[in-house]
Amino acid sequence: MEEIDFKWPNGFFADGIHAGLRKKRLDMGWVVSEVPAQSAGVYTTNQFQAAPTKLTKETINKKHELQAIIMNSAVANSCTGIEGTENAHEEQVLVASKLGIDKDLVGVASTGVIGVQLPMDKIKQGLAELQKTKNFKVTEAVLTTDTHSKTISVSFEVFGKTCTISGFCKGSGMIKPNMATMLGFVVTDAKVAGQKLQETLVELTNETFNQITVDGDTSTNDMVVVMANGQAMQDEPELSEGSEYEIFKAALKHVLGFLAKEIARDGEGATKLVEANVNGAHSKEDAQHVAKAIVGSNLVKAALFGEDANWGRIIDAIGSTNAKLKIDSVDIALNKTKIVEHSLGLDFDEEALKEKLKSDEIIIDVELNNGDFKGQAWGCDLTYKYVQINASYRS
Repeated sequence: MEEIDFKWPNGFFADGIHAGLRKKRLDMGWVVSEVPAQSAGVYTTNQFQAAPTKLTKETINKKHELQAIIMNSAVANSCTGIEGTENAHEEQVLVASKLGIDKDLVGVASTGVIGVQLPMDKIKQGLAELQKTKNFKVTEAVLTTDTHSKTISVSFEVFGKTCTISGFCKGSGMIKPNMATMLGFVVTDAKVAGQKLQETLVELTNETFNQITVDGDTSTNDMVVVMANGQAMQDEPELSEGSEYEIFKAALKHVLGFLAKEIARDGEGATKLVEANVNGAHSKEDAQHVAKAIVGSNLVKAALFGEDANWGRIIDAIGSTNAKLKIDSVDIALNKTKIVEHSLGLDFDEEALKEKLKSDEIIIDVELNNGDFKGQAWGCDLTYKYVQINASYRS
């Protein structure tokens, strides 16, 4: 597997435009495959699931196939009642008509302000302008409070064929996913059966996207969709097991993990990416839970913004979980400086560590000394800027 410059895999096209949903920035786009692609998705567990999220889930679950996804920013089409549902369905039909495909091959995704109806006149005009190009504008069109596009491409070889996986996502605030996160889209020219792809996506999401948090809020619109059109493996069997499948799985995990960390790094107002590595846990679930509790603690996040090695806040986050602990056996290190051993604070150079905490990446290593399992999670610091952004989100 090798990271390469961002590109669309064989048989995929995309475009992004300014449809007038926002004042100036790109706000509408699509991704299209030449042929129907085996597809999988994971979605927010927020009970107020947005109309496009519900529709895409229903559509993928029919045959695990998609050929296109239409997406917009600025307007979430969430909590919009019957009209919002009808608008999402209309988008699906309009895209299908333009491409000459079945509507059940079209996914719909929206992000933005909750409770606002889609301006369908602008959506229709925007759709008329979208083209099947190879540009990367769609990666900008889905952004809201993000500071930049988040993209990655990797290449790998299976059965002697070179395949590509490319992914992009948006996410900066309202981030505490459960079975998905924000909006994420991954496309590949590898050949994988839809049901196998679904199982793999769920498994890998739990180790990547589900292990990030910015502010503890789960959006109404979160989804991650993967499309595999098989165009680089037309004469080869589907990837389903064995070493060839494991190569694909490792590449997909790398893409999902990279995007997850980029979302955490770009948290609203954030100045630092925070990574928690937990070792020696009683179970995998304990390790994942403890890691996420650490990066999700507002007290930990605020301390790291202030470059304060206040390890008591980390201990507090660990102890607040239901993980099985040996309470006298926890070790903690910050950016490789050990500050806690056997649950007791160590003498360390406060000023030297403060300098280390000025870094834009903070690594928290925790040894629970209670088993053989490990877990990771990613988050960011909590800054004044986060409050400023969210105090005026609609303005």
